[in-house]
Amino acid sequence: MQPELLTWLIPLPPVLAFALIVLFLNRSNRLSHTLAVGAMTLSWALAMVVFWRAITTADLGLHPIAASINWLPAGREALRFGVLIDPLSAVTLFFVAWTCLAIFVYSIGYHNFGKPRDPEDRPGLPPHAGGIEPMYARFFAFISLFAFGMLTLVVSDNLLLLFMGWEIMGLCSYLLIGFWYGKESAKKAMIKAFITTRVGDVFMLLGIAWLYSYTGSLNFREILYNPELLQSLHTPAFPELAARIPALYPMLSSVSVAGAIGLLLFMGTVGKSAQWPLHVWLPDAMEGPTPVSAMIHAATMVSAGVYLAARFFPLLTVGWHEGDPLTTAMKVVAFIGAFTALFAATIALTQNDIKRVLAYSTISQLGYMVAAVGIGAYAAAVFHLVTHAFFKALLFLGSGSVIHGMEHGVAASSTHAADAMPGQEGPAGVRKTHEHVDAQNMSNMGGLRRKMPVTFWTFLIGGFALSGFPLITAGFWSKDEILADAFGNGHLAVFLALALAALLTAFYTMRQITLTFLGQPRTQAAEHAHESVWTMTAPLVVLAVFAVAAGWAGIPEHFPGLGGLVPNWFQDFVVGALPEHPETLAFNPIPLLTSVVVALGGLFLGWLVYRRVRAGAEDPLKKPLGLLYTVWERKYGFDELYSWAFVRPAYWFAGTFVYRWLDRGVVDGILHGVARIALRLGSALRNYFDVPVINGTADRVGQGIKRAGQEFRVLQSGRVQQYLIVGLVFAGILLSYILVVKP
Repeated sequence: MQPELLTWLIPLPPVLAFALIVLFLNRSNRLSHTLAVGAMTLSWALAMVVFWRAITTADLGLHPIAASINWLPAGREALRFGVLIDPLSAVTLFFVAWTCLAIFVYSIGYHNFGKPRDPEDRPGLPPHAGGIEPMYARFFAFISLFAFGMLTLVVSDNLLLLFMGWEIMGLCSYLLIGFWYGKESAKKAMIKAFITTRVGDVFMLLGIAWLYSYTGSLNFREILYNPELLQSLHTPAFPELAARIPALYPMLSSVSVAGAIGLLLFMGTVGKSAQWPLHVWLPDAMEGPTPVSAMIHAATMVSAGVYLAARFFPLLTVGWHEGDPLTTAMKVVAFIGAFTALFAATIALTQNDIKRVLAYSTISQLGYMVAAVGIGAYAAAVFHLVTHAFFKALLFLGSGSVIHGMEHGVAASSTHAADAMPGQEGPAGVRKTHEHVDAQNMSNMGGLRRKMPVTFWTFLIGGFALSGFPLITAGFWSKDEILADAFGNGHLAVFLALALAALLTAFYTMRQITLTFLGQPRTQAAEHAHESVWTMTAPLVVLAVFAVAAGWAGIPEHFPGLGGLVPNWFQDFVVGALPEHPETLAFNPIPLLTSVVVALGGLFLGWLVYRRVRAGAEDPLKKPLGLLYTVWERKYGFDELYSWAFVRPAYWFAGTFVYRWLDRGVVDGILHGVARIALRLGSALRNYFDVPVINGTADRVGQGIKRAGQEFRVLQSGRVQQYLIVGLVFAGILLSYILVVKP
């Protein structure tokens, strides 16, 4: 079968599963998850076949797998929909298919399939420990649609189809973050995510419109691999504005049309990948079920933002060649990425929610990728995108396994307490003696390595990969490539910011591992926690393999000792998607030593500081950091700032201006005025036309007929004899006329 046809088919099984579950199978949990997992497995198989064809095709960057059809006429031309598999989409398709399939399988155990439903559980609220999710089928329908959106985005060959998949994921994030809509926090989180990402999407849509107006096309190959067209975009974007504002002339005159369009599209990345200043939605997205967190943070949504930045790398870098100073657009991208990486890492140091630590970690790691795009390290950015997807999916699913075990530990400890209280056995006793423990707070954990060994070892592998543990983890190889490129090309500010962020990353990762798994249990819930079911642990093992082995594909050829042992095909393969192939950097020991020192140093310090934390103890960093700890714990006050600057004014504007003044005062006033005029006009028409003319004429006609009837009624006496006499007289007259007048 042709690879083009297989590529068309890749996104279809999940969307068909979504439709069938919603319309027909939503009453059967078993059929719902069987269809969803089966559909995702089919898409995974198709993706693997296409990926294999891609990596075995010579010069795939020059001759990609592509096909398109006409979709919407647009004047003399037509907008076309099509599929494209080039090196970038091939590697993205690989990790999306694997992580999505792992999450689908994991979700079966996470939602307690096969367990009876707790009679106290209600749709829209998290189930009690041990009970099946009341909206089990709906969950699998939604994540199937989520996977369809991401797969559509990856295989699309144009910006319009990409944007459709982009918005489908935006809808699904809204539905899944607020999946437990009975929680007020979940409702606020889904609205926050939806509105914040829409801000970036508005700018992205402006960029799409501007790009189409200049090029007449939205096809990737027609725009990004056309040197003449790209060169035509290397003209000042705001020449008149720059001339009018002399103070801003140097900055405005340096922004080309390509750079301005690239920055507008990049704002979509800032929103979708939760980069500063649109980062605030991602930590609150933890309100959804843990598989949703893994989908958003690893397999789909935030990865789509970096994919977009990498896809339009040729547009962002128009006018730049390797070794040249960065363009204005590239400087903006590099600054936002490096600042976000360090900014989010500081916040993660002070978080106690196991998923929220990972959320800020995601923001920070995405900053690494964005900074790499900004400094021109295209291959390193894509490499880290791939490795991060695997180890971050592993960490989120591992945190879900921990939470799952803790929730069962809470129920088990409550049951033991009820057994110890005479007369309080059974569910009533459990409720009355329930230990109030936040199952996501790391302060309530400890000692889980013995209770949950598979989760511990796989989480440890994922944590070490996130920290960049030297040589044996994928995160080391991809993160080291970014640092090496920043240092080798003289971007020292970016290098120092990312190196410091790497040190903090290793520190808070070891803090998380130590508080969660090491030491002694700090609560009864942790004491009674147990390992998760195989449908949850099996995906962890698979992802742990990738968290180690995925890095082997990108070991630099000149790396001491290991270079050349495994072919470094990744860089050569990925840069094949670029019109201009960058040169390989010479080996430099400084960034390597920096990577090793910050990773090992951060891990050691994290263990040293948190190895002896006891139940109820204050965070060891709180006192030494003082006010700085409070600032980081409160996330620099951005939530409060945005609430004061945007949310409250928006509520005031909607409630006071729009509703009270505009809606009730103006709109309702106009409608009421029109109604009063219509009422008076109707009254005048009734009094001066309807009643005297229409009704008067009809009444006079009726009265005339009535009087005529009264006059002629004397002829109708009702006596047969009179009728007979009249008949005889009439007959006689007629007969006389016939016989006498007309003989």
